Amino acid sequence: MGGLKERLFGYARERYGSEPEYLWKRYPDCAVLRCAANKKWYAISMGVDGKSLGLEKGVKYEIVNVKCSPLMTGSLLAMKGILPAYHMQKEQWVSVLLDGTVDEEQLFGLLDMSYELASQSGSGKRLRTDTKEWLIPAAPAMYDVEQDFRRDGAIIWKQTSDVIVGDTVYIYMAAPISAIMYRCVAEEVNIPYNYDDGSYRIKKAMKLKLTHRLAQEDMPLSEMRELGVSAVRGARGVPNTLSCRLRELCKSGEPPQAVSR
Repeated sequence: MGGLKERLFGYARERYGSEPEYLWKRYPDCAVLRCAANKKWYAISMGVDGKSLGLEKGVKYEIVNVKCSPLMTGSLLAMKGILPAYHMQKEQWVSVLLDGTVDEEQLFGLLDMSYELASQSGSGKRLRTDTKEWLIPAAPAMYDVEQDFRRDGAIIWKQTSDVIVGDTVYIYMAAPISAIMYRCVAEEVNIPYNYDDGSYRIKKAMKLKLTHRLAQEDMPLSEMRELGVSAVRGARGVPNTLSCRLRELCKSGEPPQAVSR
């Protein structure tokens, strides 16, 4: 049922920023979904002959393979429309029919479970839940950050790091300003965003809400160097020494609503 498969892809795109990847020319209808953080697969969609699934031979069935806890495999296989995993480890994966036997809500729940398990696999890394502070660069010559902040109080920005909702993001304006100018909070992350002008590409974005402005003289690059940051070439964490100073500045800094429009 192609419609259900497309709704599954739409859900993965909206919730996790995942796009289906078609990796094999020999199997053009086979697509995988990956976790952004570790590139692990959490779903594989394909068409399979019923004979391989223990169903009617000669009939093609649309399925999606999803990860599951070995403790849950037996219970899941007792449900209608859920089968032993095709071409995957049967203790940790199951195949789900995309013919409507498994309803949409249950299907999305299985995808959520699979994403969580895949995100935690490899190197023992778990999903981060504690908030973090980031420092990202912006080029004044390429993008008028201030204009967008004045208009909307927020910007959509390329997401290249493991930012989660609630993280603090400081924006460093490069030369000729060369200073940290904005403090923001991440309101939305993993937003699908298709932009490519040949030299700059964005596939995933985040929404940053402005919470404080700083004056150019508050945190110039010269002072940043003394506090542990000599350059900002990409998204990076904020050292504790710099973090403490920035928090002090933002307590007395200019709130966004204080700037006239």
